[in-house]
Amino acid sequence: MEQFYLVFIFLFALFLLLGTGVWVGLALFGVAYLGLELFTTRPAGDAMLTRIWTGSSSWTITALPLFIWMGEILFRSRLSQDMFRGLSPWMQRLPGGLVHVNIVGCTIFAAVSGSSAATLTTVGKMSIPELRKRHYPEYMIIGTLTGAATLGLMIPPSLTLIVYGVAVEESISKLFMAGIIPGIVLAGMFMIYVAAWSFVRPSEVPVIADRMTFKEKVKESRFLIPIILLILVVIGSMYGGYATATEAAAIGVIGAFVLAAVQGSLSKKAFVESLLGATRTSAMIAFILMGATALTLAMGFTGLPRVLAEYIDSLHLSRFSLLLALMVFYIILGMFLDGISSVVLTMAIVQPMVEGAGIDLIWFGIFIVIVVEMAQITPPIGFNLFVMQGITRHEMGYIAKTAIPMFLIMVLMVFVMITFPELATYLPDNMRNSVGS
Repeated sequence: MEQFYLVFIFLFALFLLLGTGVWVGLALFGVAYLGLELFTTRPAGDAMLTRIWTGSSSWTITALPLFIWMGEILFRSRLSQDMFRGLSPWMQRLPGGLVHVNIVGCTIFAAVSGSSAATLTTVGKMSIPELRKRHYPEYMIIGTLTGAATLGLMIPPSLTLIVYGVAVEESISKLFMAGIIPGIVLAGMFMIYVAAWSFVRPSEVPVIADRMTFKEKVKESRFLIPIILLILVVIGSMYGGYATATEAAAIGVIGAFVLAAVQGSLSKKAFVESLLGATRTSAMIAFILMGATALTLAMGFTGLPRVLAEYIDSLHLSRFSLLLALMVFYIILGMFLDGISSVVLTMAIVQPMVEGAGIDLIWFGIFIVIVVEMAQITPPIGFNLFVMQGITRHEMGYIAKTAIPMFLIMVLMVFVMITFPELATYLPDNMRNSVGS
């Protein structure tokens, strides 16, 4: 009963601070401070400073601002328009038209970034202006992009899968392979939603002014060559074992600069604006991450995530019911914590439950990622919602409303995974002897 009282206190304090217009990062700090002061004996200030410094000094986190800077360069150079120009001939004849560029663009960039925030920022900088220019409905532009950017968590490389693999002592390479097919399937489900929208509301789909022959489409595809080369260099440096994710991000920034310079679209103004834009976005994200780190500390000391997980375990549910309960549990937890923190705080309790139910840990890793993806677009602390708000200045409620269909598709994806577990296990099972950890 005491733990549910804690839940009420945390929720009340958070909504009160957010409702008064306090910055999200400050609201998270406030709730964390309140939790540490009221429910623990630890000195709140010292504990928060130590944890925030430890979290913010992580070498892995530096990949995020670098990938964001790479996206800013692509956005401010001609490379962003070229990527849209190369994709659009193949997308415009599909039901739903160029909205598919959001999904395909996110799928492509997810193979580079490993972060939904970096994917959202980069693809958003490219596609939002172009789709608005062509008069596509704003709710479809924002909703599909906010949802599809979560693919950055699943399609390898994925920071969440790395943390999960370390926590449960599973092969990270196998987890990466397990994410490939589900990631592609989920992207396909997003595209089916866009196609269905075009049939239900055909009047909202802009009319295509020109029709291109196959030869013309292939010719336009040459504009994709620079961005594809950049992606191949970044991915190749990681999968070849030549660079970590952070080092690969730095390679991506250098590669973006080189390609922009070769195209003649790199100017002093573009350089300064890209640097300032990346700094502003990175600072916004970093401040939220610092607040989330402090809140994670407070919740860890109060034992809230552990107690909730133990409560689920005490219900003695069937395999299917257990997965549904864990889905709801992680969605609720993800409303207030980032995905990595959710995994770290709960896996010690959840792993024995999962293994006891006979659930494959590789499969469960992909299940966790899908559920964490849902939390990325779920208020009040859905991380992608805040990033999108920073890009578009839309109200949080509007962004969350546009992303509801994408959330429901992810829920459906969970049931697809439960019905067809081979989606996640086929590649690891058939390549176990050829891939190490």
